[in-house]
Amino acid sequence: MEAVSYTAQWTAAARALETERGDQAIFKDRFARALAAPRGFELLEKNRGSGLIPFIAIRTRYLDESIQQILADNDIRQIVFVAAGMDTRPFRLEWPDGATVYEVDFPGLLEEKRRRLAGLRAQPLVDRTEVAVDLRREWLPELAQAGFDPGRPTLWIVEGLLFFLTPEQATDLLRALGSASAPGSWLGVDFVSQALLRSPFSREFRRNLEEDGTPWLFGTDEPEEYLASIGWKARDVREPGEPSTAHEDWPFQVQPRDRKGPSRSWLVRAEFVGG
Repeated sequence: MEAVSYTAQWTAAARALETERGDQAIFKDRFARALAAPRGFELLEKNRGSGLIPFIAIRTRYLDESIQQILADNDIRQIVFVAAGMDTRPFRLEWPDGATVYEVDFPGLLEEKRRRLAGLRAQPLVDRTEVAVDLRREWLPELAQAGFDPGRPTLWIVEGLLFFLTPEQATDLLRALGSASAPGSWLGVDFVSQALLRSPFSREFRRNLEEDGTPWLFGTDEPEEYLASIGWKARDVREPGEPSTAHEDWPFQVQPRDRKGPSRSWLVRAEFVGG
């Protein structure tokens, strides 16, 4: 998991590159470049051509919009970013009155992020609480100690994490979030398909990840069924490259959903329904 923290830097690097596309950018993150050091751009360059850069841009925009839509449509005022990394949404999105954001990640990462943001004189636009934990161990009690109330509906954001976990770890994490979710809670999350983890076309990309100590381990070809099995009802499932998730640099054509075998990435909004 500590090695996975480096992916927070490549995510910031990709967001910086998208921001710097000017009028063509699909979002703006003026803090991203400062948060990408020391390895973010190096890791992106190593994987150039994989579609990683436009994928992160598409995913960022999708979850930006998901957060704002879910909060507008539901009485949710506590938001938890699991493995928050170098995300800056508390500093750049609009938030409803009374909202509280919890950023959960390793102590060292949160400390470094705090230092860099202070150097940028960045100010959060929402009540923001850092929760420094070891994500490899039980951490929900520490979230509660920080003020989180499991009796209130929650929006959980799990971005760019699950594919680094084993299937058992991914399922345990989403079950744990469900155990702390009151009725009316929601989840914003992304997956890759099992087919992508087997495809010869992604072999070089996967080898690079393994060399960096961050192999992709988990995927699902049926995100709706998978989430339903652990208490989450998928309300919106999209793939990069669809009209609503378009990006001019996305290199792959979206395949019909009933075609088995293509590599896919999933962007998902889900509601907690229990069970």
